[in-house]
Amino acid sequence: MSILWLKALHVFFMLAWMAGLFYLPRLFVYHAINRNTQSSEDVHQQFKIMERRLWFFVTPFALLTLIFGIALIVSYGKAWFAASAWLHIKLLLVLAIYAYHFYLFKVLRDFAADKPMRSPLFYRILNEAPVLLIFAIVVLAIVKPV
Repeated sequence: MSILWLKALHVFFMLAWMAGLFYLPRLFVYHAINRNTQSSEDVHQQFKIMERRLWFFVTPFALLTLIFGIALIVSYGKAWFAASAWLHIKLLLVLAIYAYHFYLFKVLRDFAADKPMRSPLFYRILNEAPVLLIFAIVVLAIVKPV
C-alpha cells in the first residue's frame, strides 16, 4: 500500500474518531442537565444507550488510526523516525488523546452505574479540553516545526 493511501486512511479514521470524541462529552453535558432537572427515567436510560453506542462506535476508529499511523512510521523507516523530533512530540500528545478517550469510558461507566455526576460545566470543559491538543497534533504533523 502506498504511503499516500496510508496517510489518507490515517487521517480519515482520525477525523471519524475525533468527531466522536467531541460529541460524547456533549452527550455527558446533556445527560448531567437531564439528571439535574429530574426529568423522566426513560430519558436518562436513552442517554446511557446513546453514550455507550457512540463510545463503542468510535473506538474502532481509534484503533484504526493507530494501526495506520504505525504503518506510516514503518513505511518511512527507522532513520526517518529517529530524525523526526516533531513526531516524537506528536506521539506524546497522541498518547494524551488516547488517555482522554479511555477517561471518557470511565465517565461513561460512571453514568451507566448512576454514580454521582459532576456539574454540566465540568462536562463542557471536558468537551473542549482536547481542542488544543488536537490543534498541536495537526500543526506538528503538517508544519513540522521541530
